[in-house]
Amino acid sequence: MNEGANDALYKVRHSAAHLLAQAVGELYPGVKYAIGPPIEDGFYYDFDLPEPLGEGDFERIEAKMREFATQDLALERSELSREEAKVLLANLGQPYKVELIDDIPDEEAISFYRQGDWADLCRGPHVPSTGHLKHFKLLHTAGAYWRGSEKNKMLTRIYGTAWESQADLDDYLNRLEEAKKRDHRVLGRELGLFMFSQDVGAGLPLWLPKGAMLRDTLVDFMKNEQLKRGYLPVVTPHIGNKRLYMKSGHLKNYNTKIFPLMEGSEDETYVLKPMNCPHHIMIYANELRSYRDLPVRLAEFGTVYRYEQTGELTGMLRVRGFTHDDSHLFVTPEQLEDEFRYVIDLMLFTLKRLGLHDYRVRVGVRDPKDDKYIGSDENWEAAQRAIINSVESLGMDYEISVGDAAFYGPKLDLMVRDALRREWQMGTVQVDYNLPERFELEYVGEDGQRHRPIMIHRAPFGSLDRMIGLLVEHYAGAFPFWLAPQQVSLIPIADRHVGYAKEVQERLRVAGFRAATDGRNEKMGKRIREAEMQKVPVMLVMGDRDIENGTVSVRRRGEGDLGAKTVEEAIALFGEWRDAP
Repeated sequence: MNEGANDALYKVRHSAAHLLAQAVGELYPGVKYAIGPPIEDGFYYDFDLPEPLGEGDFERIEAKMREFATQDLALERSELSREEAKVLLANLGQPYKVELIDDIPDEEAISFYRQGDWADLCRGPHVPSTGHLKHFKLLHTAGAYWRGSEKNKMLTRIYGTAWESQADLDDYLNRLEEAKKRDHRVLGRELGLFMFSQDVGAGLPLWLPKGAMLRDTLVDFMKNEQLKRGYLPVVTPHIGNKRLYMKSGHLKNYNTKIFPLMEGSEDETYVLKPMNCPHHIMIYANELRSYRDLPVRLAEFGTVYRYEQTGELTGMLRVRGFTHDDSHLFVTPEQLEDEFRYVIDLMLFTLKRLGLHDYRVRVGVRDPKDDKYIGSDENWEAAQRAIINSVESLGMDYEISVGDAAFYGPKLDLMVRDALRREWQMGTVQVDYNLPERFELEYVGEDGQRHRPIMIHRAPFGSLDRMIGLLVEHYAGAFPFWLAPQQVSLIPIADRHVGYAKEVQERLRVAGFRAATDGRNEKMGKRIREAEMQKVPVMLVMGDRDIENGTVSVRRRGEGDLGAKTVEEAIALFGEWRDAP
């Protein structure tokens, strides 16, 4: 049973998915049902429909849902044998449900939930009756391949949301409207940050000058912090020999996400890298290490490539080529927990600097029923124990999420909430005993014997591209001063003031600030409005008196006119804003 399955809101959303399916079945005879789970903030259901369905049909579907809700139909559970269930569903023309039965473990009951004349294969739980479902809304449709495979049929997925009160529903819908205004895909275009081109390829972002500046600012921040903490920079190629990924296990475990292999000679088949870790392992293995050398902390902003399905691509939030602030630490068993805590400290420091203060800690452990994981039980238990010991020693609250481990080791994720209370999986850190074994990594211990190091995989940003998408939406494009691609807009009142503005711009550049002069032959008010629309944090307006006195008139976004200041005073003030925690 899923985590949270007994929560009241989980039951409401799970039951709302059934209510949707019942309504669609009534309105579209012959529909075939796939799956309909509750999800974060709502639910969805996948249908194989006899005719097209779009968002224009939502009104009548919702009306039918309300009709069934008003009837207060009891949700009644029943069980059948595995064979009885297959025969029943086959006779009803529900092939997807028949296939789902094969996924149910032998020891688990085959259960159905009935409401009125309609029933669905489901393990539950649900609300007692449809009368408990009063506050719901259908949101949008999407295409979804059955089983997530492009080889299977494309189904129609209908997304909705459901809440326990009208106030909660209204609040959520208001947040959705606000989210539309903050959509990073729209703001990214309006602010000149990034673009996509079908000629380049779906899911492959092109960074425009302002976006590249924003990206470089984040990279410089992390690189400087890593150097302070003893990380060593490395650079690795974008491809690797197939043998490398066979040995690491990525070729097997990421087979659906890896781009088609690049075939050369028999010994030269290459993979467009989906992960940086095998390359970093090769760097560690390049020389024999002593225990005195450990920990070795290798860091790279490495671009990786994963063949995400076209329907899953979402601006910067899911792309096919993205950059990790990736690092791999090679440590002794005695160093493991201290280094893990040291990584957590960096991750929390990073979130604070980015202004992301609302987060929770999730520890992903392996699912003992899943055979995708490599390595011994002993290694997994040691790795999971090290993570839990570390977070408990820091006094951090955490939750266990079974099945969220990487195939080679358990991990800790920081689940971050943005300004709209949406949750994002960002920074991650993993403990790995297994890849060092696969690659037979060693160091010489104090006893003169060869020992196996332990790996820590970590990425405080996660995907740099995804982090920027999050930050654009979190700040609605109005970045804090230190992060803004353009920090200052200089606005000379008339043409005769342009030369002075250029001089001030050069002084700001030398002082380390990102500034540009808007000397266009446009009214000053229009240029100020456009700077505000571009979310520039500071405007410096200058005229005859400023030239005479060596001053600038400072306007700060959100505060208005701060008055005239000398250039030196303005630079000092900007330094305070840039360095503010």
